[in-house]
Amino acid sequence: MLAAEVPELVDALLLLSYPLHPPRKPAELRTAHFPQLRTPALFVHGSRDPFASTIELKNAIARIPAYVNLLEIEGAGHDLGKNYSELAAGIAGAFLNDPNLPRKT
Repeated sequence: MLAAEVPELVDALLLLSYPLHPPRKPAELRTAHFPQLRTPALFVHGSRDPFASTIELKNAIARIPAYVNLLEIEGAGHDLGKNYSELAAGIAGAFLNDPNLPRKT
């Protein structure tokens, strides 16, 4: 929400298991600020996350006018799985190697 209010605050966002809505309450979306986001972002999402289905998240992030990418962790829930070292390496690689995310030189 802060990045939506102050876009120059950060160069890019890494959002892990974004809680789109409370479990089993899909009408209570936490997306009012999405149309104001101007910061490129990578969302990392477990395919079995009870806080949003992958389709719900894709539909929500489509409202963000900045560049957005989605890294889905197949079979993972909100905790993104148990193999954290492999997970961290995959997330870092996706975030750091995305050519559409800004780079400081």
